[in-house]
Amino acid sequence: MEHVRQLVSSGSPLEPRIGFSRAVRKGQHVVVAGTAAIGDEGKTVGQGDVYAQTVRCLDIAEAALKEAGAGREDVVRTRIMLTDVTRWKEAAKAHGERFASVRPACTFVEVSRFIDPDWLVELELDAILDD
Repeated sequence: MEHVRQLVSSGSPLEPRIGFSRAVRKGQHVVVAGTAAIGDEGKTVGQGDVYAQTVRCLDIAEAALKEAGAGREDVVRTRIMLTDVTRWKEAAKAHGERFASVRPACTFVEVSRFIDPDWLVELELDAILDD
């Protein structure tokens, strides 16, 4: 069985410059790339606020999932990267609001920085659709 590769864009100006897609679907698998809290105007949403940035990241990631034919219930793994892991509870609150009933495998990790110094969090999602 041949699986078509579907590319999903969020419109980020970084996608063509870097050469990546917000999400890729291949068969039943959907992978959402590292997603930062970028607003429609291209500026960081929720400066200084880990919770608000995580909510924005989740909004962007979920829109990409939807475009690829997946939903929150299909998510099997999340990765949350923070520039200050001591603030993990703020990101966890937003994550829990979306995934308390889904309960994907989840990892929190601290990174030294992101492309934009205003970004405090990025996240990635992996989903698998039912046959």
